[in-house]
Amino acid sequence: MIELNTEDLLLGLSIYGGLVILALWLAIIIWSYNDMKARSRDSLSRLFVALFVAVLNIPGLLIYLFLRPRETLAEAYERSLEEEALLQEIEEKPVCPTCAIRTREDWQVCPSCHTRLKKVCTNCHQLLELSWNICPHCAASQVKQEAAEWMTVEQPYAPLPAYEERPASRGHVRQKTESLEFVDGEEF
Repeated sequence: MIELNTEDLLLGLSIYGGLVILALWLAIIIWSYNDMKARSRDSLSRLFVALFVAVLNIPGLLIYLFLRPRETLAEAYERSLEEEALLQEIEEKPVCPTCAIRTREDWQVCPSCHTRLKKVCTNCHQLLELSWNICPHCAASQVKQEAAEWMTVEQPYAPLPAYEERPASRGHVRQKTESLEFVDGEEF
């Protein structure tokens, strides 16, 4: 029969405890090395972290946890992809303001609904945005020519006269007709 004395039992427990501590120490070193590998491409910093944790053990691990980079390389890559996707969405894509189909920058009219998208410079014949009053290519003013074009184009309705002839006691006197102006938010 095997006799167990307390000395042999304490020796066995201390060897077992030492192996557990050694395994934990190696696991901490390997984990810190792999964690730094996921956060940095620099191999020297990985080795430095592993040695730092190997020498200082748990305090070294705590110091590393405080000082390590916040995000892994994979997280940084995903964030950059998300930022790129957002920038592509934000990027101005030309669409027709009436029918919302995609248009091209060099189109003057929407081929689907025939909405005017651009105007032509009166001087250099470059395409301009509708809101531009001066050509950025030749610096020609577009206001005078547009006003002249507008005056020559037939209007779909006859403009209302600003003054009306009304008979008065001493001949005909022009009187201004009053028009109602509506302001947003007001109801009558």
